[in-house]
Amino acid sequence: MLGSTHGTLTSDLRARVVACGEQPRDAIHDTASVTPADGDRDVSGRPLYAPVPDLDRFFRPASVAVVGASDAEGRPNTGITRQLIDWAGRVGARLYPVHPTRDRVFGLPCAPRVADLPETVDLAVLLVGDPLPVIGELAEAKVRFAVAFASGYAETGEAGAAAQTRLAAAVERAGLRLLGPNTNLNAFERFRDDLDGPAIALITQSGHQGRPVFTLQELGVRLSHWAPTGNEADLETADFISYFAERPEVGAIACYVEGLKDGRSFLLAADRAARRGVPVVAVKVGRTETGARMAASHTGKLTGADQVVDAAMRQYGVIRVDGLDELQDTSALLARARRPQSDGVVVYSISGGTGAHFSDLATAAGLRLPRLSAARQDELHQWIPEYLNVANPVDNGGHPVGDWRGRKIIDAILADPGVGVLICPITGPFPPMSDKLAQDLADAAEATDKLVCVVWGSPVGTEPAYRETLLGSSRVATFRTFANCITAVRAYLDHHRFTSGYLSPFDEAPRTHSPSFRKAQALLRPGQQLSEHSAKQLLRAYGIRVPREQLVTSAAAAVRAAGLVGYPVVMKASGTRLAHKTELGLVKVGLTSASQVRDAYRELTDIARYEGIELDGVLVCQMVEKGVEMVVGVTQDALFGPTVTVGLGGVLVEVLQDAAVRVPPFGEGQARAMLDELRGRALLDGVRGGPPMDVDALVEVVLRVQRMALELGDELSELDINPLMVLPRGQGAVALDALAVCR
Repeated sequence: MLGSTHGTLTSDLRARVVACGEQPRDAIHDTASVTPADGDRDVSGRPLYAPVPDLDRFFRPASVAVVGASDAEGRPNTGITRQLIDWAGRVGARLYPVHPTRDRVFGLPCAPRVADLPETVDLAVLLVGDPLPVIGELAEAKVRFAVAFASGYAETGEAGAAAQTRLAAAVERAGLRLLGPNTNLNAFERFRDDLDGPAIALITQSGHQGRPVFTLQELGVRLSHWAPTGNEADLETADFISYFAERPEVGAIACYVEGLKDGRSFLLAADRAARRGVPVVAVKVGRTETGARMAASHTGKLTGADQVVDAAMRQYGVIRVDGLDELQDTSALLARARRPQSDGVVVYSISGGTGAHFSDLATAAGLRLPRLSAARQDELHQWIPEYLNVANPVDNGGHPVGDWRGRKIIDAILADPGVGVLICPITGPFPPMSDKLAQDLADAAEATDKLVCVVWGSPVGTEPAYRETLLGSSRVATFRTFANCITAVRAYLDHHRFTSGYLSPFDEAPRTHSPSFRKAQALLRPGQQLSEHSAKQLLRAYGIRVPREQLVTSAAAAVRAAGLVGYPVVMKASGTRLAHKTELGLVKVGLTSASQVRDAYRELTDIARYEGIELDGVLVCQMVEKGVEMVVGVTQDALFGPTVTVGLGGVLVEVLQDAAVRVPPFGEGQARAMLDELRGRALLDGVRGGPPMDVDALVEVVLRVQRMALELGDELSELDINPLMVLPRGQGAVALDALAVCR
């Protein structure tokens, strides 16, 4: 259920909520916490579960047709045909060359059309400049999969994008699945079959960017698949994530993403991987304007607002890294390491300086370095001189690693129940110390279920201790830099922490509309901005508290309203064209008498008349003070649709830009996590002797706003509650101002 930690309101709070025009929580959060079935949909009709495409016959086809096959020397298609023949032999597929004017290609009989082949083929590889005319032929021959290498599509601009749209439509009509266009031969690489253990499955939109991960095989890391998605006219990154998440041999999915074809599909796929506990590690370009522009020119995709992309990935447990080196190391660790027994990290080194340096970096990155118990320190001092620190980091002074004491020290550290990860930075080779230390670490790793990491800092990388001992171990995670080790270990611990308590946001998505939806729909004005008064009515429909207020159209009515609302009052102009009333002088605060109210009414209407602003009236509002101003809003993202934002409000929203964002649906846990991401979070806890604020009420508003975003969908282009005054604990939160724009 949404808000499962606080599933019901107390009777006092429930009474206060209803009295303020809000609906009780269970009237809004009427969802069932069940795993959705394929085909399940939310209130907006969007799917709640990612279908898994059956790609077995793509990666392991029984038969392959190569359309445009060639063996003529000097032609690009000749080299590709030769590579495909070799690949088909390795995977046991029958390969058929197809060419309208050739009888044989590389000695193999050649058919003029796919329809003329002696059997229905699983996969057609299209080596033609324009694959569109071939799609109908493939449909006639009932081909299941096709690959198009041709370029000149969405990556080239509007004309290319239109051509890609026509290709995608033809593929959909044909009922087949297409990889590409603008893809390459990476799916047909030679994978090592002599490596054991969980594998990395690789997805890239740029083939060259996948080379570093593919090369991990030379270091003993198994790779099972490579999906080069190209322009994604049909098959996309999300399809391959869903497929790989179900493969028993896949231990981690590594992605290089330039742009997402569809944000919703990506999140559904990430959700499937999170449900299965399969880590997804991704480089997503487009953090900067330059990166976004280059990505668009390459694949013709929307990169999306990067803050939204980042938050959405974090929301579904996708581990975002920046560099290809981080992608390699983090994917390799997550694929191979066993579940942690503890999140405690111990740093062990032969140098106090190395240990202190690494510990500083690890602690700053958020890793927990627990102090070892007094008893454990006494045990370590049996083999390590008393004057050296063994609390964590553990400094052995160097000499103990060269004899029998070295293994004793490592075993004692790993035996501590509070230790889940042992990291040993070896800044450079210093035989025999470094060689013996590396061997002891490798041997100890084989005897424990805990993670043992080594940072081999030598730039040479040809030392036997590194090449043979460390890389030869399937249990030691070996890194070349401090930073990559810390990034990977943090991702490893975060992933298992995330998946161990994972509750799918889609399980909490509403399947039916609430009574609030019907009330809200009557208030919407398509294509218009609502006045503040109407926007607040929209909030009230969803049970969000607003101040006592009345809309008036005369000075006399304003005085009467002030008496009913109660002094002091705030007066504000209300109209559909007003967004920033304060800058225009259309807000008056702290009015304490009838004469002030009359004067304020005249001044507000005079300003509006002078500025040419049409009003629907003047709001006379209850004045609410002594709280923390927040902002909660809804915006439409090009990739993900409606998104919900919460941050510091008032003038601080523009000055500090301290905000967190999530993509609905989400539950109470994510709403609270949003608050924890804010730099100004401490303001809600009370500062300089002030009382703590009503965080529960703020979370409730965020959940109600996300329900509004889900139900109204595209009908609500923008919602901005600013400020939302969060009052001291137990007193709730009040929306003092609101802006709503209908689509």
